Amino acid sequence: MQPQVHRQISTSNFNSRTDKDRPSTWIPYRQGYCAGCNASCCTMPVEVKLEDLIRLNVVTEDEALGSRRKMIKRLQKAGIVSTYREGTDLYQLQSRPNGDCHFLHPVSRLCQVYDQRPGVCREFPAIGPRPNFCPRNSKPRASF
Repeated sequence: MQPQVHRQISTSNFNSRTDKDRPSTWIPYRQGYCAGCNASCCTMPVEVKLEDLIRLNVVTEDEALGSRRKMIKRLQKAGIVSTYREGTDLYQLQSRPNGDCHFLHPVSRLCQVYDQRPGVCREFPAIGPRPNFCPRNSKPRASF
């Protein structure tokens, strides 16, 4: 009878699929994970504050002081914001039909407004559905 051999699988080499809609499948965040990721976190709903919209240059400071209803209507018509929750004073950014963030480049999968990105994006994954875990999925490899 041969002895059983147990091998430990390293999560850094194991390409398991996480599900962004099921935080229990997320993996512990490690520095450097973003570089090889397919931007899974950029397909999650993004709720932003008015200050984020100003930093993104989609709202001016003067407009922010004016009619909130008029501003929201303009942002919705422009396809930037989908909803506004008055109780929390948060705006949900409009996603593309495939679920990607409005500001995610469709080919490079990089944020097109990285320096102006919203606070929630700056702080992810320290904040979010499962703090310090991420829904990382590796970028597909090019096939020749």
